[in-house]
Amino acid sequence: MGAGHSPKIGMVVGEASGDILGADLMRALKKHYPNAKFEGIGGPLMIAEGFHSLCEMDRLSVMGLVEPLKRLFELLRIRRHVKQHLLHWKADIVIGIDSPDFNLNIEAWLRQRGIKSVHYVSPSVWAWRRGRIKGIARAVDHMLTLFPFEAQFYKDNQVPVTCVGHSLADQIPLEDQREPARRELDIAEGHPVLAILPGSRSTEVGQLIQPFLDAAQQLRRALPNIEFLIPAANEARKKEILKVIEARGGDLPVRVLLGNSRTVMAASDAVLMASGTTSLEALLLQRPMVVAYRFGKWSYAILSRLVKTPYFSLPNLLAKKSLVPELIQDDVCAEVIAPLVLEQLNNTRHRDALVADFQAIHRDLRRNASDRAADVVISLLPKSGTTDA
Repeated sequence: MGAGHSPKIGMVVGEASGDILGADLMRALKKHYPNAKFEGIGGPLMIAEGFHSLCEMDRLSVMGLVEPLKRLFELLRIRRHVKQHLLHWKADIVIGIDSPDFNLNIEAWLRQRGIKSVHYVSPSVWAWRRGRIKGIARAVDHMLTLFPFEAQFYKDNQVPVTCVGHSLADQIPLEDQREPARRELDIAEGHPVLAILPGSRSTEVGQLIQPFLDAAQQLRRALPNIEFLIPAANEARKKEILKVIEARGGDLPVRVLLGNSRTVMAASDAVLMASGTTSLEALLLQRPMVVAYRFGKWSYAILSRLVKTPYFSLPNLLAKKSLVPELIQDDVCAEVIAPLVLEQLNNTRHRDALVADFQAIHRDLRRNASDRAADVVISLLPKSGTTDA
């Protein structure tokens, strides 16, 4: 297939971090196939690249084990629609990006019907539910992992795998971006800044925004000139966050921005955040952080018995040691959070050591991720494709 052909590429993404990877992968694929067609489920960044989405990506954005059950019938209906659409559309390949519980089923079903499949972003099989590897082997023609420690597990289980690194590591400079970011956001000189990121899903924001704001209130007593910036993941999250702030009676001066999380984190002196890909972005921006995770009660009761890894945040997983504080469940409260954030803000010796570790990880993850992922996809496409009319 060459530039005159238009392969049909199915992609399914369930959250903001996958939308970033999906848009980057689309751009890399369009270098080889400018007329490629992309359909499935995607977010605003992918849609801006010409993606046709069958429904809003946010409909898939649920977390935990029990919480998705509340919307089970809707999720099953969406998944059934995606399968049938990509089959009748005659997709040449399907790429599921993260969201493994949703995507692996689609990939397996379409693969059984002769459509090649790639899964981009490894499920945490190395941490819990290791038996899933058998299902993954049946579902995918190739696994694309972001991190080196993940790839070996697939090799040991005879699943074709490529570690592509992370496109964020390719995009973000190794040099500190604090000063231009602070100028862009008009941060007063000498004012410490805390970036607060309560997550991209509604369930995350609901679990984390109150304790994060309570902690911010305590920090303001210790640092009266501190500034708080919250980059909401989208308009819906912004409305949720502003509603909570207004209900508190305006007791805290907080700037809530739409998107722009990278600039906000770059301008900050520390980050208080939900666990997820944004913790990797904070690492690449060389920012001290406190990472929090809260599940529903029943999800946590199940997961706490299944998880086999000592860490859950990406900085600690990548370093294989504790670089940043992690808080889970009942520890996600102002009394615990505030002193930890204050330590991140004040301890310059700790910050210098952290930056050295973060830069080493950054260099290791710089692998031209999107182009490497595109090369794998291209190798699996049929040798002849749909010719443009």
